[in-house]
Amino acid sequence: MPAKIVTLTTDFGSRDPYVAEMKAVILSISPNTRIVDVTHGIEKFNIRMGAYVLAAACLYFPKGTIHVAVIDPGVGTKRKAILIETKNAYYVGPDNGVLALAAKSQGVKHVYRIENAKFMLPRISNTFHGRDVFAPAAAYLANGISPSEFGSEAHGIVMPKFTKITKRKNTLTGEVIHVDGFGNIITNFREEDCESMSIKKTVDLKLEDNRLKLKLCNAYSEVKAHQPLVIIGSHNFLEISVNQGNAAENFQTRVGDKVTLYYL
Repeated sequence: MPAKIVTLTTDFGSRDPYVAEMKAVILSISPNTRIVDVTHGIEKFNIRMGAYVLAAACLYFPKGTIHVAVIDPGVGTKRKAILIETKNAYYVGPDNGVLALAAKSQGVKHVYRIENAKFMLPRISNTFHGRDVFAPAAAYLANGISPSEFGSEAHGIVMPKFTKITKRKNTLTGEVIHVDGFGNIITNFREEDCESMSIKKTVDLKLEDNRLKLKLCNAYSEVKAHQPLVIIGSHNFLEISVNQGNAAENFQTRVGDKVTLYYL
């Protein structure tokens, strides 16, 4: 039987012992587990960024992978610790939205609260549930413990604003969920949203105060250098880009800005 894979996505950085402590807990409980770092460079407390990065990366891991995401500004409060079972993977972390985009994209089957003390460390810190709650849960899951043994079933998860798309008669409204290192403006619209609007060659959109009609391209070079375009990016999100340029700077766009698509 191949070793289980556990991925880690956090805002912990690399200078402190936090990531090593999580790995130590996982390996102490499940020594044969393969641990993969997605990233520990999420901007501090930035749940939206963590959700996007996890959703982008999770699609390429083998079926049955256990994904742990800890961007948790509400640690120690009444926010729930959860385990999500989807058709393809498991997601472990706080119920604050960080797991939402990834889980939603893979079809949620069950959500369980992590409540059973048997699958936590004996002493639970109020400030480090990544080590004391989420890492042990992932390790026991890797050992074959059934998800239903971790706690009672929850009905739904927190779905923050950045996961939502509003449909009206002639429009779809979403938002910018990420700006990558090239300045590409990544929205929360997926390819199927464009298909539902019968968008084929041109996209009519409003980006905050900018009303734009842009070519829907398959490659950046389908427009001239420094010209804007729209493209379905490699993670299946609609992106507003500039060929060999920086769209976010060009349109003075920030994460969280509203984006509206219009039916042509």
